[in-house]
Amino acid sequence: MTAIMKREFASYFTSPLGYVYLAVFYGFSGLFLWMTCLTSGSADMSGTFLWMFFIMMILIPILTMRTMADDKRQKTDQLTLTAPVSLFGLVMGKFLAAFLIFLIGAAVLLVYALFISGAVAGTAAQTGIEASFGWASVMGNLVGITLMGAVFISAGIFISSLTENQMIAAIGSIGANIVLCLFDVLASYVQVDFIKDIINSLSVFYKYQEFTYGIFSLKNIVFFVSLVVLFNFLTMRVLERRRWS
Repeated sequence: MTAIMKREFASYFTSPLGYVYLAVFYGFSGLFLWMTCLTSGSADMSGTFLWMFFIMMILIPILTMRTMADDKRQKTDQLTLTAPVSLFGLVMGKFLAAFLIFLIGAAVLLVYALFISGAVAGTAAQTGIEASFGWASVMGNLVGITLMGAVFISAGIFISSLTENQMIAAIGSIGANIVLCLFDVLASYVQVDFIKDIINSLSVFYKYQEFTYGIFSLKNIVFFVSLVVLFNFLTMRVLERRRWS
């Protein structure tokens, strides 16, 4: 698993993909920080995180589109599938490599928070007016973004395992991400209470929003981790079927 993770991680920087992903992530995050905080003098980064959530829905599929599809297109997947490595190690190696790239990008949001926190403390010292930075909300947003990133990555790798066309993998992953975030909208159109409750229980965006309020729920963390496990399990089943076909 470690060898695969290192190989996949390095592959992001032997091609333009890793650089482009990080450049776009940093560019949009800086733009949204400027729009929501710097222009108004606000220390509330909630708007920045919310905008980045929607950007991630589109950007992460570009990161994951080649993870499985490219091997299948180049006919190198059989070499990987017949290598002395477990399917778990193969999938987790690819997942962890993409997740590490994602964390490198998301780390800039913490840098922004430290910058704004320092600015708030400096302003308070100059004016003598007591002010504090909302770290609970920031940490909640960071945890929520990280968990959602993991879900989007695992879903993207699963979609990538179903096709050899990278563009189809990217578009399919974007569609899957949108569906994951629309359960609470669908629930509003359901009139049967128990079905509505089931759909609401699967709502990803609602659970993400609780983190943005600084509410750390073990139940929600388990929910997101379970989704990651589910998508990685489905990817392993697809590869297992291909291995024996």
